[in-house]
Amino acid sequence: MEILILAFFALGYLVLAGADIGVGMMLPYLGRSADERRVTIAAIAPFFLGNEVWLVATAGVLAGLFPELEGELLSGNYSLVVALLLAWVVRDMGLWLRGRVPGGRWQAFWDGATVLGSWGLALSWGSLLSDVLLGITGPVALVPALLVAALFATHGLAFAALRLRGRLRERAAVLSGGAGESRTYALTTAALAAIGVLAGLRLPLEPGTSGPLLVPVILVLIPFLVAAQGWVWWTFRHRVTGPSYL
Repeated sequence: MEILILAFFALGYLVLAGADIGVGMMLPYLGRSADERRVTIAAIAPFFLGNEVWLVATAGVLAGLFPELEGELLSGNYSLVVALLLAWVVRDMGLWLRGRVPGGRWQAFWDGATVLGSWGLALSWGSLLSDVLLGITGPVALVPALLVAALFATHGLAFAALRLRGRLRERAAVLSGGAGESRTYALTTAALAAIGVLAGLRLPLEPGTSGPLLVPVILVLIPFLVAAQGWVWWTFRHRVTGPSYL
């Protein structure tokens, strides 16, 4: 049961947050003016904070149910974890601060931070997954990391094509064959989930001793998390019509 709980949160994060990471990566391509970038960001604005909850939950489950594995991952990949956290902070700063002060230079700077942080997240996850899956470290690990980052970008484009309209949708659907964005999103979702499962099979998933206490609590909380996520997706199921609060 502990392994299923960890897989649920980890795969949920990869699929859900992978979309907003990918949109951030492709922001210069999708939004070629300040107005277009703001509309593009509106595609992920209702979701990105909720998606990050899945990462927090994954870290909590890892620490509570798999303490030995957490120690191995942190000690063996300390620099990657630090880079991931820094990229996360930079990306979120870019999203939150871009619209707080009027002016093109201010917005362009924080849009750049959003793009840089999104690429940092994708490459950090790609490097971490490469290490777990292939045992590759050092500069050579950049090759599979770039492949994983490309998958994040494709996933983001498919999500953006499902959310945007007009010219922005056409740009996002460049890899989807016009109206095939649902198919592309399903394929990239399956690919990210498959990578996550394969990585999990390579990990020493030995639960700790706190399972009998924590598992019932987590099982009670999961339906509330899923319900909240479902409510957000249902509320914002329609395509973006204009800029958001970001």
